[in-house]
Amino acid sequence: MPSRFHPGTPLPKGLDREEVVRLLATTEGSQPADVRDRAILMVLIAYGLRSGEVAGLRLEDLDWEEETLRVRRSKPGRTHHYPLSRGVGQAIVRYLCELRPPRPERTLFLTLNAPLRPLTRDAIGHVVSSRLDRLGITGKRRGPHALRHGAAQHLLDQGLSMKEVGDYLGHRSISATSAYAKVHLGALREVADIDLEGLA
Repeated sequence: MPSRFHPGTPLPKGLDREEVVRLLATTEGSQPADVRDRAILMVLIAYGLRSGEVAGLRLEDLDWEEETLRVRRSKPGRTHHYPLSRGVGQAIVRYLCELRPPRPERTLFLTLNAPLRPLTRDAIGHVVSSRLDRLGITGKRRGPHALRHGAAQHLLDQGLSMKEVGDYLGHRSISATSAYAKVHLGALREVADIDLEGLA
């Protein structure tokens, strides 16, 4: 599969770790939006999910006994299981216990105001973009994809291979992962089996 990015194309910019920390800090309050949005942001930050994947999470996707999170991948059409980290689990538990009412809908994240309904992918995007606007962060990708890029870059910086990052993000091909890595060629050069043609 050819890369969608070509020489001369502006590089997509994800959030760096400092900006991610600042973004998460906007949810440290006790307002309903803060409690729900913190759980959403923790999932996005930890797993680099697409907005549609977060919107598609259901209550049964959380296995508290095995401490795993099941994600149905939208593009590859397959299921991915992640270890449920303590921080993500705590944020979701707080949301479930303090905010989410018992409803027949099995979707994990719901709107805050009546009529209650599942959050859409666009609503997930608004959670991120509105808080980025509040921080005055500009010149970056907007919405959840900024966090997806940031997660990929962070994993590369930690020394993971392109294949490991691709597997984590749910990519089918290395070329898809390379789009995220273009923002930091130094990390790419540490991975011996990657063809850097067109990226340098």
